Amino acid sequence: MTQPSKVAYQVMWNRLISVVEEQAQALVRTAFSTSVREAGDLSAGVYNEAGQMLAQAVTGTPGHVNAMADAVPHFIRRIGAENMVEGDIYITNDPWEGTGHLHDITVVTPSFHQGRHVGFFACTAHIVDIGGRGFGADANSVYEEGLYIPIMKFADRGKVDQTLIRIIRGNVREPDQLVGDIYALATCNDIGHRRLIDMMQEFGLADLAGISDFILTNSRRATLDRINALKPGVADGHMRIDGYSNPVDLKVRLTIEKDRILCDWDGTSGLDKKGINVPLVYTKAYACYALKCAIAPEIPNNAASLAPFEVVAPEDSIVNARHPAPVALRHVIGHMVPDTVYDALDKLLPDTVPAEGAGCLCNFQVSLRPRTDAPAPKSAVRAEVLTFNSGGSGARPALDGMNATAFPSGVMTMPVEATEQVGPVIIWRKELRPDSGGAGKSRGGLGQFMEVGARDGHEFDFQAMFDRVNHPARGRRGGSEGAPTTIGQDDGTPMKGKGKQFVPHGRRVLMAFPGGAGYGPASERDPAQVRRDLALGYISAEVAARDYGLDRAEIDAILARARMGEVF
Repeated sequence: MTQPSKVAYQVMWNRLISVVEEQAQALVRTAFSTSVREAGDLSAGVYNEAGQMLAQAVTGTPGHVNAMADAVPHFIRRIGAENMVEGDIYITNDPWEGTGHLHDITVVTPSFHQGRHVGFFACTAHIVDIGGRGFGADANSVYEEGLYIPIMKFADRGKVDQTLIRIIRGNVREPDQLVGDIYALATCNDIGHRRLIDMMQEFGLADLAGISDFILTNSRRATLDRINALKPGVADGHMRIDGYSNPVDLKVRLTIEKDRILCDWDGTSGLDKKGINVPLVYTKAYACYALKCAIAPEIPNNAASLAPFEVVAPEDSIVNARHPAPVALRHVIGHMVPDTVYDALDKLLPDTVPAEGAGCLCNFQVSLRPRTDAPAPKSAVRAEVLTFNSGGSGARPALDGMNATAFPSGVMTMPVEATEQVGPVIIWRKELRPDSGGAGKSRGGLGQFMEVGARDGHEFDFQAMFDRVNHPARGRRGGSEGAPTTIGQDDGTPMKGKGKQFVPHGRRVLMAFPGGAGYGPASERDPAQVRRDLALGYISAEVAARDYGLDRAEIDAILARARMGEVF
């Protein structure tokens, strides 16, 4: 058979990317959990026979997809290549061999073509509940955090393991939702497989060896070219964040060498007693993502383009937690990894990386139930509602930070309507938070205000998953810090940034999510941008005067014109 040309291989490469994107979109359309359907908290990818990732979907999060890149070889090792047959479907939520915590289900399906094993499809989705204490930081070990599913066969030769299904259903709070999500994961892999076979038949391929070599060779060469074009050097980065009961110090030494960049997390805080610890696979995922964004953003993500970025950390540090450390909220620390890397990279590549942003998602879970302080109406129900929200991203060297936009996770903020339809929760307020973006030549992105309660007849437990309460985002190159997180009940009762907290009938939770920090001195900001921010309500008159130097007469004139509907 004639060897395909480079042009044909490039077409196939593009086709594979479209295949996995269709795979991801199928999961979005069929998943039961709102975290997948509305926030896009998922990943999808195609792998060669050896378990090397060839392409990833655009839809999804780097924490999932980059961690999942390391997961498939674990499936091959655990299941055994000799035990893989057509019709098989594999599953796990192992934090150390999956994507970092029990609340992510990873499903892997081997692909066969004309009776020959040619590759794998894999996908991951965050599920709302996996039993145990529920999604939160309060556990003291991974055993308390929910049901553990080792790498195993979900389906053997097309026959689903009904015993596994019964075990899952008997251990979680939302059994229909979780089982539905697992079937959605399996189905989207099957869609990817069918599209792959269509491509292989169209191009007359018996296996993926040729296209795999083309993708991996060219990706590695392109990535190494970018790394070797940089000036070699070493720099340290540091960030202090809230932690659970005590602050956490993240420390990294970044070394640019020939053919590789090394991230060494020596000096970082040790394990926390509560569930904010991070398996190394998740630390690696976000460290690699940060470096690829800054150095080689246009090179497609695959095994070869990730390989030159090496990540090491001391065992039993908070970024290399070993079993049985509690890891449920590993994203709270893991999402801070890129900004810590950028603190070091800014010293090696000035005017390249953004200021610090909100970092971790501003998630919370509400466990609702009929009120217990008085008789509840018959219509009161139990429900678990998880919602994804975001603060502001950090300002960039030449652009403002993005408002209420999740960096580095990239997941979408969930609509109020989608949140309220899954349980008796009410979102009374959700709007941008003026003055929360740090001042600078480029302004930090704004955080959000949220006010949350329950329908009449309900009380609830509120599971907080916030950071930046005591350690707001820091500015870069003279920019100001962003606003910190605040949280409390509407009667003035204070609340913690992390942990499960009771909210009685009739009370609401008031939250202000953090803003991104500014970049460069505020004195260098374009006056037209300051006037526009004031007119749009992004900054107040006080900030316009104090941080940007506008006089009172000009401020009054701008606000008057804005009230008349003038566009700035």
